[in-house]
Amino acid sequence: MAAALAALGRAAGLVAGPGRLLSRACGATCAAEGGLARRLSSAERPKRPLTAYFRFVGERQGPLRRQHPELSNTELVKKLAGDWRELPASQKQVYEEARKADWRIYEEKLAAYKAQLTPAQAAALKEERRKRLAKRRSFRKKRELTVLGKPKRPRSGFNIFVSENFQKSVGVSPVAKLKKLFETWQNLPSSEKQPYLQLAEDDKVRYENEMKSWEAKMAELGRQDLIRSKEQQPKKKTAETAQEADRAKAPLRGKKATLKLKKSEE
Repeated sequence: MAAALAALGRAAGLVAGPGRLLSRACGATCAAEGGLARRLSSAERPKRPLTAYFRFVGERQGPLRRQHPELSNTELVKKLAGDWRELPASQKQVYEEARKADWRIYEEKLAAYKAQLTPAQAAALKEERRKRLAKRRSFRKKRELTVLGKPKRPRSGFNIFVSENFQKSVGVSPVAKLKKLFETWQNLPSSEKQPYLQLAEDDKVRYENEMKSWEAKMAELGRQDLIRSKEQQPKKKTAETAQEADRAKAPLRGKKATLKLKKSEE
C-alpha cells in the first residue's frame, strides 16, 4: 500500500493534462543530463583512498570469516571493530601511513582530472554533488525524526479514500488503480466525500495533539530546533476571528443579493 501511495503523484500526473506531461518530459531530460554528470564522475573521477580502519577490515575480514564461519555479518563486523580497538598504536600506524601515501597520489590524480573538465562539466558535477549531499542530509533527518518518534502527518480525505478502496479498485497496475481512484474521487458527490473529509479533519486533531506532546518532549531534551515556529503552527479560529470573517463576507453577500434582485426584475 505504501508503494502504491508513493506512485500517487505519477497517477495524478497522467490525468492532469498535457501541461503536466510536458513538465514531466522536461524533468526526464534534466534527469538524463544529471546521469551524464554521474557517468563522468564514476568513470573518470579518482576514488578516495580507504581509511586506516577499512584497510584493516579488508585485510582481516576474509581470514576471520574462514576462521569463524558460524558468525553472522553483524557479529563479524563487531568482532573486527573490537580487534581494531585492541590493536596497538604502532600497528595502527602502518595502516595510517599507507592511507597517507595513497592520499598524496589521489590528490595528484584529482587535480589532473579537474584540469581536463570543461566549465560545463565542472558545473554539472558540482550540482550533482550538491543534490547528492542534500538527499543524504534529508534521509538522515527523516531517519532521526523516526527514531525520535515524530507523529505521522495527517492524511487527506483522498488518502483515506484510496486506502479504503485500493484493493477493490480496477486496474492492471498500482498506477492504473490510482488513476482510476483519482477519477472516481473527482466525480464523487460532495455528500459521499464528506465522511472522508471528516475523517481527515479528525486526523488533523490527532496530529496536533500528538505534536504538542512530542514538541514538549523535544523541549525537555533541548531539541528546540525540531519545534515548529508559531508561523508553522495552525491558527485557532476564535469567536472574535470568526466574527471578523463574517463581517468581511457581509458586503459580498449584499452585492450577490442585489444582483439577484436586478435579474428577477428584468
